Amino acid sequence: MSPTLFKNVHVLDVRQGALLEAHEVLVEGDAIREVSDTPITRPGARVIDGGGRTLMPGLIDCHVHVTFSHTNLGLLAGTPNTTLAYRALPILRGMLRRGFTTVRDCGGADWALKQAVEDGMDGTVIGPRLFVSGPALSPTGGHGDFRPRSDRLQPVGCGCQRLASTRVVDGVDAVRRAVRELLQMGADQIKIMSSGGVASPTDPIDALGYSLDETRAIVDEAAAHHTDVLAHAYTPAAIRRAVACGVRSIEHGNLIDAPTAALMAEKGAYAVPTLITYEALARDGARLGLGPESVAKIEQVRAAGLRSLEIFKAAGVKLALGTDLLGASHPLQSEELLIRAQVQTPLEVLQSATLIGAELLGQQGKIGEVTPGARADLLLVDGNPLQDLRCLAGQGERIALVMQGGQLRFNAPPP
Repeated sequence: MSPTLFKNVHVLDVRQGALLEAHEVLVEGDAIREVSDTPITRPGARVIDGGGRTLMPGLIDCHVHVTFSHTNLGLLAGTPNTTLAYRALPILRGMLRRGFTTVRDCGGADWALKQAVEDGMDGTVIGPRLFVSGPALSPTGGHGDFRPRSDRLQPVGCGCQRLASTRVVDGVDAVRRAVRELLQMGADQIKIMSSGGVASPTDPIDALGYSLDETRAIVDEAAAHHTDVLAHAYTPAAIRRAVACGVRSIEHGNLIDAPTAALMAEKGAYAVPTLITYEALARDGARLGLGPESVAKIEQVRAAGLRSLEIFKAAGVKLALGTDLLGASHPLQSEELLIRAQVQTPLEVLQSATLIGAELLGQQGKIGEVTPGARADLLLVDGNPLQDLRCLAGQGERIALVMQGGQLRFNAPPP
């Protein structure tokens, strides 16, 4: 790749919360080489005049499901992997166009899809950089067990490995083996179900998932491979169990209370709220095929969403950005930024979607900021996100350019 020199840009410093005016940024290969308030000379570089726009780091979404092309997840169970992968392509492309250059898939995408994106530098597969979990692990009857109620429980078959599914597994020895298998198959982190959930049909929201012994075994196996565990959990009881066992991040956490949030802060656990998905499900879930059992559970967690942000923030828990959207709701991804801004400042929201996301992924200093040595994941934005996050909303209408790893992915013509 030829070097790229950005001129006449205002660089967003997400660490300091400042817009650095009249800067130049040099990109070589896949990395940022220089950020300067004086002219940079690089013979042979492609020059991009930013026209006074904001140059900022690509966004990070720490809770997505890129293979969930249908709102009713039970309908995906028998879908062939190839079909799921093809359906994921427009979802991936849409995320990147909205400025999300890195995402953590929390159940569904596998190593093969991740590799397809990484190999897609020729434009074959365009999408965010993927950190994949493979199938999420669920206990029998937990969030992720989509078998219907019956007087004869259907056995768990080989279909549990499908891209858009979970893997139902019980017992300490069995979960240890499952973690080892997932890591061998290329998982970057392990996702577990520690409480009930909305999308699955038979588990109450306040049900507890994996036992303490099972959770400790899962965390121990992940740590042995130098990675970590994220837990789907809503209630204080479920969150406390997970955090006590060493789980690194709590997904959703809508029903958190202050003492549990304080425990998370003490243990250094992260929270990944996903508030936009409840708005989407409440608005359109039934119409898009969500089962009646799930529709009835939405309001339990939706109403507590903003209050959970306030509790996490007051306790000093680090908040990464997540969305957890399904099916036709994926285009609502950027609305999470605006929901967060009802409780957090614009800078705090931006840090959730950049620096804190990078920390959670173990990529601090590598992504999430415009600094020498970091990957060249860059957005050229019409507007100042520190003043108004709406310039990042929608489908990227005000994002004039998206660069990922030094490659221009989307580049609108100059004004």
